[in-house]
Amino acid sequence: MTDLADAAWRKSSRNGGNGGNCVEVATNLPGVVAVRDSKDPDGLALTFGPASWRQFVAHVPPR
Repeated sequence: MTDLADAAWRKSSRNGGNGGNCVEVATNLPGVVAVRDSKDPDGLALTFGPASWRQFVAHVPPR
């Protein structure tokens, strides 16, 4: 399990600013990209290796 205590979370640039369904991403952790639901910051977070994250983001359709 990855320790996320030092994660610097930022909201996705794709959130639309409407306060709805948003994700937060932390990229400041060595070797890990963490993703969580902004409405549930104390809930579970997903973690990815940097290469897997880049591959995922490359397949997200443009707005």
